Amino acid sequence: MEFELSKEQKEIQKAVREFVKGEFKKDIILELEEKHEYPVKMWKKAAELGFIGIHFPEEYSGQGLGVMENILVAEELCRGDSSVGACLILADFASEIVLHFGSDEQKKKWLPKVAEGEVLSCGAFTEPDHGSDITSMNTTAVKDGNEWVINGSKIFITNGGPLAGFYSVLCQTDPNASPGYRGLSLILVEGDRPGLSTASVGVKMGIRMMHTAEVNFKDVRVPLSNLIGKEGKGFYQVLEFFDESRILIAAQGLGTAQGAFDRALAYVKSREQFGKKIAEFQITQHKLADMATKIELARLIVYKAAWNFDQKRIDPKLTSMAKMVAGRTAVEVCDEAIQLLGGYGYMLEYEVERFYRDAKICELYEGTKEIQKNTIASAVLGKLK
Repeated sequence: MEFELSKEQKEIQKAVREFVKGEFKKDIILELEEKHEYPVKMWKKAAELGFIGIHFPEEYSGQGLGVMENILVAEELCRGDSSVGACLILADFASEIVLHFGSDEQKKKWLPKVAEGEVLSCGAFTEPDHGSDITSMNTTAVKDGNEWVINGSKIFITNGGPLAGFYSVLCQTDPNASPGYRGLSLILVEGDRPGLSTASVGVKMGIRMMHTAEVNFKDVRVPLSNLIGKEGKGFYQVLEFFDESRILIAAQGLGTAQGAFDRALAYVKSREQFGKKIAEFQITQHKLADMATKIELARLIVYKAAWNFDQKRIDPKLTSMAKMVAGRTAVEVCDEAIQLLGGYGYMLEYEVERFYRDAKICELYEGTKEIQKNTIASAVLGKLK
């Protein structure tokens, strides 16, 4: 058993840290946060350096690396800034669906555009009436000649809006299927198709730079060849995608926690109260010890989940554990970071306030922490009947 990153992996970490140091300017980030604007220039630069789609094969403008390398990039980006980092690590959101299940034509057309920073990719799964339940969909896709006709609505769609190149849309293609999830299929819908419209979901608690949209489909027509993978297999394809993407969200939580810790540590080592550094008080030291321990525990399970996936082992229990633990760690560590900064921690300028707001999403999207517990418990218990 080896607990050491390879030389190449360490070089990737170093490259991302240098990128963060050179490009993540505090004044620019605060302006983007206040205006709720996407960090386009940083996104383009990250793509130029190969950080977007690093796990894509080289033929699709990736570097042919694994999930482990992808989450190392994610951790460092979110450590550098929780908001910008979240935008960059999810610039290729759900592109893995096309990578693993799409046709050669779909891969060749869209994956290079994502990796090169031309477009954002989107997974359109969640619906207003269903939330975390993706076993049935109100969005339908009906065959009409050589086309699919799609009608319905999706909500809380990451990257939805002006920069989206395409949506991988989970649709009900067989309303008579029993159970209903056997009638679900994934269909690729280009962002500029007539009948497709988007609207912002409004001001969010955190990740305010990221586009999050309601996406509506009104008689949207796409070729039958836009089907991703096999008809009726959409539910299973999304579940398999979640087993990979949840590791990425776990890395987001891990990086966010580490970034908040870094800022709190720097503050207590420089700030004086009652005639001595805050770091000299035992209560401060105990808080730091607890925070550091939680982060290290989260890192171990996140790295293990990524390594496990790269060994071609799909383990929903482990990925759910990683996401649940890292998400909770992000929330708890960011909370303590604010406590250590006191009143300054409550101010936007001191960043940990924003890290705290950004951390919470890690317990919500890609399946709430309750959904993760369901998955873990199901694996632990096995079949009860």
